Amino acid sequence: MYDRLEASLHAVRRELGEAPRAVLMISGHWEADRYLLSSSARPPMVYDYGGFPEHTYRIRYDAPGAPALAATVSDMLEQASVPSGLDPSRGFDHGTFTVMHTIYPDADVPLLQLSINARYDPAEHIKVGKLLTPLRKQGVLIIGSGFSFHDTRAMRSCAGKDASAAFDRWLGHTLVDVPADERERELLRWSDAPAARLAHPQEDHLIPLMVAVGAADGDAGARIYHQDDFMGMITVSSYRFGAPVVSAP
Repeated sequence: MYDRLEASLHAVRRELGEAPRAVLMISGHWEADRYLLSSSARPPMVYDYGGFPEHTYRIRYDAPGAPALAATVSDMLEQASVPSGLDPSRGFDHGTFTVMHTIYPDADVPLLQLSINARYDPAEHIKVGKLLTPLRKQGVLIIGSGFSFHDTRAMRSCAGKDASAAFDRWLGHTLVDVPADERERELLRWSDAPAARLAHPQEDHLIPLMVAVGAADGDAGARIYHQDDFMGMITVSSYRFGAPVVSAP
């Protein structure tokens, strides 16, 4: 079930060429009342799930943190009057370590997380992404980690099949075909999209995308992963903004 998703994450590493200076991960699994940065030099693990096999609670991803970069990012946000702060106790949640373990299994790239704001305001998260744009030229890879369809109870139903397909068509068109300025306006109205609230009853898994779109700075979007039979019938996709640094073979 995960083969195509895994291959797309391997392609991220291949298309980047050289490893980034650091990875800034916006995970849908960390919410706060402001924008917090994980600032530990050696972040712990966060097993933020229940009912899974025992071995999944022994997974380790021992990448170094990036406390100096966390402080820099927090300052960037504060200077723009965006409430921010550092969290030295926050560890890597599964929205982060599952992605990173596949892209960089050796855990040798510095990694920090940025929380989403629990208000889920898309405009505010796009603004935060714009503030982060300069990091890209400094060798920082920005990843928004979520899921393009996130109603776990509907994942094995016809309702989930139809809703995921309808929302995915809208999302793909918006991110790939629509000009950048219009793309942002469309995302502000995401809840009006076809099957939007069926695809995202709660938008925690969609909001990291808003940060990534803001950081894209007008770069074109490209779909890098897609399948219409995830878990048998669900349509899901992932996107990249900007051209590959190294073209995939």
